[in-house]
Amino acid sequence: MISADDFYKVMCAMVPLYFAMLVAYGSVKWWKIFSPEQCSGINRFVAVFAVPVLSFHFIAQNNPYQMDTKFILADTLSKILVLVLLALWAIFFRGGLDWLITLFSVATLPNTLVMGIPLLRAMYGEFTQSLMVQIVVLQCIIWYTLLLFLFEYRAATLLIRNQFPGSTAASISKFEVDGDVISLDGRDPLRTESDVDGNGRIRVRIRRSTSSAPDSALSSSIGITPRASNLSGAEIYSINTPAPPHEFHHANTDIAFGHGDLAFGYRSASPRLSGYASSDAYSLQPTPRASNFNELDTTTVTTTNTPIWVRSPAAGKVFRQQSPAFSGVKMVWESPGKCQGGGERQGCKDVGETDLSFRDNSKFPVPEEEDSKGAATGQEMPRTLVMLRLILIMVGRKLSRNPNTYSSVLGLLWSLISFKWDVGMPNLVKYSIKIISDAGLGMAMFSLGLFMALQPRIIACGTKRATMGMVIRFICGPILMSAASVAVGLRGDRLHTAIVQAALPQGIVPFVFAREYGLHPDILSTGVIFGMLVSLPVTLLYYILLGL
Repeated sequence: MISADDFYKVMCAMVPLYFAMLVAYGSVKWWKIFSPEQCSGINRFVAVFAVPVLSFHFIAQNNPYQMDTKFILADTLSKILVLVLLALWAIFFRGGLDWLITLFSVATLPNTLVMGIPLLRAMYGEFTQSLMVQIVVLQCIIWYTLLLFLFEYRAATLLIRNQFPGSTAASISKFEVDGDVISLDGRDPLRTESDVDGNGRIRVRIRRSTSSAPDSALSSSIGITPRASNLSGAEIYSINTPAPPHEFHHANTDIAFGHGDLAFGYRSASPRLSGYASSDAYSLQPTPRASNFNELDTTTVTTTNTPIWVRSPAAGKVFRQQSPAFSGVKMVWESPGKCQGGGERQGCKDVGETDLSFRDNSKFPVPEEEDSKGAATGQEMPRTLVMLRLILIMVGRKLSRNPNTYSSVLGLLWSLISFKWDVGMPNLVKYSIKIISDAGLGMAMFSLGLFMALQPRIIACGTKRATMGMVIRFICGPILMSAASVAVGLRGDRLHTAIVQAALPQGIVPFVFAREYGLHPDILSTGVIFGMLVSLPVTLLYYILLGL
């Protein structure tokens, strides 16, 4: 039975965290103390220094030779169970890869580092800190890497379907990726260059576009004048929910104008945030870019995969470029004179002539539509090993720029050395780390409050999807975790710890991935914000019921 003293201990652990979040929220929303640019700097400090050092501090203090095998097995089994169920649902009920990724994130990846350690320590004692640290290590090294792999796989398939439709992709034998291409998430405009050898095998080079803005001549020819954001270069953390666009159609050219959420006339299918770094394990370093904060009235242009054929002196290679302003437009440059095949291809123009065609692409890149198109056109993909190599390259590059990757690995290495040979950390290093890690927990909650204050809506995805997300997060996740825990033999406080841990609010690292790859960021954002608000009463309810 839970006593009043037990309840008071939990409140003493959690109220200070929520106080830091409330102060940050009021500083932006009510008192206007911080500007969006200043919020950017605060979140960047938290992402790059405070929470990675906090993570290192906890992991380095945990004895890896005394890890709770059953607890880890229960956590791993529950995640595998969710993944298998979602995979079966995606295969037999056409759920799709998109929903598999999103529902896996919602169901299995809670805010363990920031919320889990203080909450569970107050509920069940000091031993739970070691259990939570073990979960954090597994999340950072295994589960976030798997999630990133799935996101990059999805991005690669979209890129290939866009640039190599039909059966062309099956002939790709190798991908070469330039060193400055960090991800296929679409945040940076990319282009592909193709070479075909004598056996018909295609080698593809992926590189960044030479310009981050549309060609001036092309822009002026269709009456578009790009303008920079009034907060250019700032990292703004908001999900704008634009009103339905007002579109008009002229002749055979469909150009959609309306409210958008991205600058320079590009509207994403799923709203994206700019530069927000996660406040759970902070897996991603912020990526500054031009922002359109409070610029919902910006005119936007949306396009599709319509190719632009242009004669060019460049000979021997085919270039396909996705324009940053016109998502999905292919630019194919061919050698002058006769078209490929020895004859004049119908539709080839003289140098300088360009065929432009636009249609509404407000749904791009929704994979359900892509899948149906792929099925209709006989879309094929490169061989498994070719795709695997490409995705591993991109995942490796992404992780190499992740400050929490280094903090987790270094913390684990130090703990292995320290507890193996009983080596203590020098005080000079110990206290240097401690002074920043002590600020990490409070700054993480403060950062979350800033994030909440900059959102136009707490429930960004709508009531129906928000309800679905909360049910999965706070009911389905704990049920599956309890089943896995009982199956491996967990009992007593360790079983209760596993269940309450599964009912923690949504982790922010999955949200950061969702925002960067344009996949249901509104659902994950709602899970982070609304989930944080309801998580305290929900976890207290679990705590009371499990204590009966």
